[in-house]
Amino acid sequence: MSALKKNDGGPAFPRGFDFEKFSNCIDVEGMTLRDWFAGQAIMGHSRKSDWYDFETGAIAKNAYLLADAMIAERDKNG
Repeated sequence: MSALKKNDGGPAFPRGFDFEKFSNCIDVEGMTLRDWFAGQAIMGHSRKSDWYDFETGAIAKNAYLLADAMIAERDKNG
C-alpha cells in the first residue's frame, strides 16, 4: 500500500542565481512552499508573549497544520 503524498505547494523559490557559472537564473529545488509557510507561522507565533509556555512539538505541528490550510485555500482560489 502506498502512502499519499501531501501537497507541499511545490518549490517556494524556484529560481536562483548560479554562482558557479555566474549566470542569471537557474531552476532550483530548495525548500517547499509548505516549509516556507510553516516557518512564517512559527515566526508569527514567536511574537506572542506566551511563546515559551508551549511545547515545541505542538508549535511545529500547528505550524504545519496552518501551512496545509494555507495551501488548501490557495488551491481552492486558484
